[in-house]
Amino acid sequence: MGILLDWGRTDYRAALSRQMEIVQQVRSAVHPEALILTEHHPVYTIGARPGAATHLLLTQDQLAKTGADFVQTNRGGDITYHGPGQLVGYPILRLDRRHKDLHAYLRGLETVLLKTLAHFGITGTRRQGYTGIWIDSRKIAAIGVAVKSWTTYHGFALNVDLDLDPFNHIIPCGITDGSVTSMLKEAPPAPLPGILKARLSLEFWDYFGNLP
Repeated sequence: MGILLDWGRTDYRAALSRQMEIVQQVRSAVHPEALILTEHHPVYTIGARPGAATHLLLTQDQLAKTGADFVQTNRGGDITYHGPGQLVGYPILRLDRRHKDLHAYLRGLETVLLKTLAHFGITGTRRQGYTGIWIDSRKIAAIGVAVKSWTTYHGFALNVDLDLDPFNHIIPCGITDGSVTSMLKEAPPAPLPGILKARLSLEFWDYFGNLP
């Protein structure tokens, strides 16, 4: 049976290390599939897309002054920002026991996020040619995933009530014709963390199901 792991606020590098340990354990069938939820201390992360690093608009000295970390990762996608007030989800699922289709998995994550937002009165949409969830041209949730032996890791980031100013220091996800928004900005007040996590977990396991 799949489980929810609530890690609270974490350092990105430490959380990635813990995540990879669980990936191996799930792959070896000694740990149940999991949805990890966390918030990160301020960090800019770079995905595997070529040229992603050029979308950081700060020099190294300017970056140091922000106090944010900077991490190169192996997830899909471009550059993004994580910080307090953003709910980050790391699903660790066995796609080899479902369908070996990464695009279908991405669409599944979008469906989970769309249903979660709808529960709180926010109508999100997909945007042709992009991953993630949008409200017109405003991005409210980003997705960047990876798989190892068809076991998923990395995941999604839902903007709840975070400070959006750090996104001005990057070209978020390499997209020049859009902006970034949050649940607080679109439909205040933002939901309480516990209520949001419970709803997101319910929608997630309802969609992806629990393997025996």
